[in-house]
Amino acid sequence: MTETYFFDTYAFFEIIYGNPKYSKYKEAEAMTTIFNLAELSYGLKKEIDSKVADNFIEKYKHFLVEVKIEDLKEASNLKRKYKELSLPDVIGYVVAKRCGVKFLTGDEGFRNLENVEFVKK
Repeated sequence: MTETYFFDTYAFFEIIYGNPKYSKYKEAEAMTTIFNLAELSYGLKKEIDSKVADNFIEKYKHFLVEVKIEDLKEASNLKRKYKELSLPDVIGYVVAKRCGVKFLTGDEGFRNLENVEFVKK
C-alpha cells in the first residue's frame, strides 16, 4: 500500500524542479488544498510562465481535499504562533493532521513540528 502525504507548496516546487530527494514522493498518494495550488500557480507564473503554471494546476487538481471551517480556525491560531509560515501551508498542515497523513515539506518553519515529513534540498 502506498503512503499518502499532504504536499505543501514547497514540496510541489521541489518535485517540479527535479530535486532528487523528492523523487520517491512522485509516485506517492497525495493531497493538497486549493490554497496550496493557488500559491503554486502564482509562483510558477512568476518564475516560469502562465501556460506551464496552468498545466501543473490541471495535473494536480485531483489532489484537492476540502478545507473545513474548523481547519481555518485552527490554522489562524497556529499562524499567530508561527508568523513566518505562509497561511496556505499552515492551513495544509492542519488539514494533513485532520486527515491523518504526513505533511511533506522542506520549509524550515515546520522542521520540528509533529506529523511532518521534513525533506530539505
